Amino acid sequence: MFPTTIHVGRRQIWQAHLTPAFQRPALIISGPTYEWAETLFNAWHDYDWYEVQDKINAVPHFHTKIEDLNIHYVHARSSRADAIPLILCHGWPGTFWEFSEVWTPLSNPSSDSDPAFHVVVPSLPGFCFSDWPPRSGWTLQDTARVFDQLMKRLGYSEYMMQGGDWSHWIGREMGSKYTDNCKLVHFNFAPSPLPEGVEYTQREKDVQARVDNWLEWHMGYAVCMRTRPHTIGFGFNDNPLAILTWVGEKYNEAAGPDNQKKPYWTRVILTTATLYYLTDCIMPSMLCYYENVRHENFASFAMEPKNRITIPFGYTSFYWDTEPSSKRAVERTGNLVYYKERNDGGHYAAIEDPAGIIEDVRELAAQEWKKAVGSK
Repeated sequence: MFPTTIHVGRRQIWQAHLTPAFQRPALIISGPTYEWAETLFNAWHDYDWYEVQDKINAVPHFHTKIEDLNIHYVHARSSRADAIPLILCHGWPGTFWEFSEVWTPLSNPSSDSDPAFHVVVPSLPGFCFSDWPPRSGWTLQDTARVFDQLMKRLGYSEYMMQGGDWSHWIGREMGSKYTDNCKLVHFNFAPSPLPEGVEYTQREKDVQARVDNWLEWHMGYAVCMRTRPHTIGFGFNDNPLAILTWVGEKYNEAAGPDNQKKPYWTRVILTTATLYYLTDCIMPSMLCYYENVRHENFASFAMEPKNRITIPFGYTSFYWDTEPSSKRAVERTGNLVYYKERNDGGHYAAIEDPAGIIEDVRELAAQEWKKAVGSK
């Protein structure tokens, strides 16, 4: 393994800013409005990548090769001797940057009474500075195996995992297959089926209505990426506008409505789209959809005995997520020991509600870590 810093040449930034100026507006029948897209494009011209790059490089970055796969990761070690190893994993259309508001507070909390963590944030294979998946058929279960090796290579024989979106399946694999090392898991996304015949609570009714709407009207992107990732991937690769609208639409649709209106959310979209463009990862990032379980099968897949989490795990249900679950659903899929509902955030919990994720990870760790590792 070796340390690295992130540096992007000014010509690449110039190209990213120049290309949108030559685009012709199209007639929009459905999807994002032209006004929304135009506002986003204009904001990109004023966006300062180097300010973000400095913040990225404020934490240590490394590369290491595992199974002939070059993996990029952030490693924010704590100064505390009692720190808990913690791997944070993103999904799509996320990046390691999703955790930029939590890695420092988690690794070095202001209060000695709060748990501290050695924070590891890898880029999934095919995302940003990690290599593409090395072969066809590469699944999130393969990624879980590699990330388990990463934690052991860093000297963490026992660790905790946190994730959402596609990384829910990474955490589920770790919590069912790699239990000698992975001792505790926290999710902010955990699609799970309610018991048959139960009467829904009002929250469950409201959530189910939004889930049905999401699966019916917002899944075009997923159908494209799980059937023809190379076709649209090649078309998008050198087109920053296409990446910006493809990624930006999902950030707007899946975030809490209050967060969508805040100025920082535009910056989140621009940073994510810029990372995808500068690292040529839009196409390989789509392979998560091509190679893994489909959305309509998420809940049944979680219920399969081989995917049952046997170690203690926690789940925070964010009301505005794409598929929020309730306690009596999630507890059917494993050893659920911690559950909380939050009503403000959505799919991108770590960057929408960093204080909430920090609090929940700390609470779960304080409650379960010593028991999970045998009071070491």
